Amino acid sequence: MVVAADFVRSAKARDSEFTTNRGDNPLIVQFAAKEAQVLCDAALLVCPFADGIDLNCGCPQRWAMAEGYGACLINKPELVQDMVRHVRNQIDNPRFSVSIKIRIHEDIKKTVDLCKKAEATGVSWITVHGRNIEERHQPVHYDAIKVIKESIHIPVVANGDIKTLKDAENVHHLTGADGVMVARGLLANPAMFAGYEETPLKCIQDWVDIALEHGTPFTCFHHHLMYMMERITSKQEKKVFNVLSSTSAVLDYLGHHYGVCS
Repeated sequence: MVVAADFVRSAKARDSEFTTNRGDNPLIVQFAAKEAQVLCDAALLVCPFADGIDLNCGCPQRWAMAEGYGACLINKPELVQDMVRHVRNQIDNPRFSVSIKIRIHEDIKKTVDLCKKAEATGVSWITVHGRNIEERHQPVHYDAIKVIKESIHIPVVANGDIKTLKDAENVHHLTGADGVMVARGLLANPAMFAGYEETPLKCIQDWVDIALEHGTPFTCFHHHLMYMMERITSKQEKKVFNVLSSTSAVLDYLGHHYGVCS
């Protein structure tokens, strides 16, 4: 989630928040925004390099809500409509998608109303995280996602607690959704959609190759490896690996323990 106002205002923010290459597609850039023209300006900046933008209306973090971003937007359907309309009117490319990601209300009728309004304004699809703003680790309300799917005509993507390919299939069956979005499950296992239960070494090798080829900053490189290796390393191994402080140290560790080469 990139804060659109910072992205528009600061070249430094753009450099740190957004890098890509021609092989990185399809690519959707998710923004946090609360002003229509600011979101539009951010969309115009990424438009030549991306296939679409997504407006975050689902982040429940306190800082985001306090700033007027994220999940508080589900209670401002007219503002969401205005932001979507601005982007639609100012980006010429008809294939450029404009989507939103939301949480649900306790009263599902309000969520359905929001989704219908977004659909009428030209949203390409809607991703629904099946929890309300207050919920964190409670069970996901897949029944609510099903109600939304049955109430609108554009694609609906289901999100929440999908950790395996089997989970994805189950959620599709429960909700009728057109797709699933996965966050933590894919961080822990980027090969999940290929049916792997845990990250295969081939995937770790691929990440090392990609990161070295593109000059990925160490913090990002290391952080993703910590996620990927969460399920395949012991507590003792984590104590050692997670405090490594250089690319060379990480490569030495991976080569010595797992045969991953640089």
